[in-house]
Amino acid sequence: MRILVLMGGTSSERDVSMATGLRVAGALRERGHTVVAADTTRGALTTTEEAAMLSGGVVRTLPPDRTALAQLSRNPLGAVVRDLQPSGGTEVVFLALHGGQGEDGTIQALLDLTGVPYTGSGHLASALAMDKDLSKHLFRAAGIMTPDWELVRAGRSTGGSEAPWRMPAFADMVQGRFGFPVIVKPSKEGSTVGLTLVKRREELAPAIAHAMEYDDEVMVEQFIPGRELTVAVLGELVLPVGEIIPKKELYDYECKYTPGMAREVFPADLTDRETAAVQDAALRAYKALKLSGCARIDFRMTVKGEFHCLEANTLPGMTSLSLVPQAAAAAGISFPDLCDRIVELAVLQHAQKQSS
Repeated sequence: MRILVLMGGTSSERDVSMATGLRVAGALRERGHTVVAADTTRGALTTTEEAAMLSGGVVRTLPPDRTALAQLSRNPLGAVVRDLQPSGGTEVVFLALHGGQGEDGTIQALLDLTGVPYTGSGHLASALAMDKDLSKHLFRAAGIMTPDWELVRAGRSTGGSEAPWRMPAFADMVQGRFGFPVIVKPSKEGSTVGLTLVKRREELAPAIAHAMEYDDEVMVEQFIPGRELTVAVLGELVLPVGEIIPKKELYDYECKYTPGMAREVFPADLTDRETAAVQDAALRAYKALKLSGCARIDFRMTVKGEFHCLEANTLPGMTSLSLVPQAAAAAGISFPDLCDRIVELAVLQHAQKQSS
């Protein structure tokens, strides 16, 4: 098949996206596909550029083209989408974008207009999963446990006074409702970008201000002590559960993308009953958000054996350190086969849309 792998973009996860996209492109070529790798801010990459950027992990990428960035600000991803009409020969778009317009439903909506199949979830499901506040409401409605939270919005209160979250009363509320520590994170970001574990009340306002550098809505979330688990769903096939054991207190950006900073165990050391319970919760979360393709659902497991769903990732990383490829390997699925299956799901999903 003729496949366009879209990567890069302008989000804070650009480098991770490039690492994912370049690895996917190589895997699809191994399966005999004709692949064009493209950075949404630069266009198609030459094989020389691909080779220069590949490093086996998170890559140092070429900076976005300024002209392309100016065009993106007027018409997000418009130049790329115009080249995707069926007459152009692209049969499937493999989305290797993370965060920003690549994962929030923007490009998915644009691709729907082109009629070209693409990997991952549709525009509505992508938007729901990216918005952690909305997704947690849907988890609760589906009977899936998720940590309590409070949503904080940017801006000053009426009359020009200090923003409410900067006031002592807000810290009092957080301490009374959740206690410390709490997690502070942007509501619409991934890869733990902008996330802080807040242990003392005086750290709360600075952590919120930091998260607001990435989003105008910030989540203050109850911290759930326990084990970090992850479950990948491929179509409706639930892959083996993984456990992440970071070298640091939290599985943050550094631990995710630095070799040796975390140990991932696939399958996780759980009882059959615990495995079935968290896999069932993952599949219900997948369905609650109307996800499709490959997605990853993250959990915390308490000492009592309760599973709290943290979030869903609609375009999970596919780098050499990423979790979904490890889950697939535990199920006997090689990385090229995993990428091939994701493409097949995109074609099937598109056919189902066309027939409905």
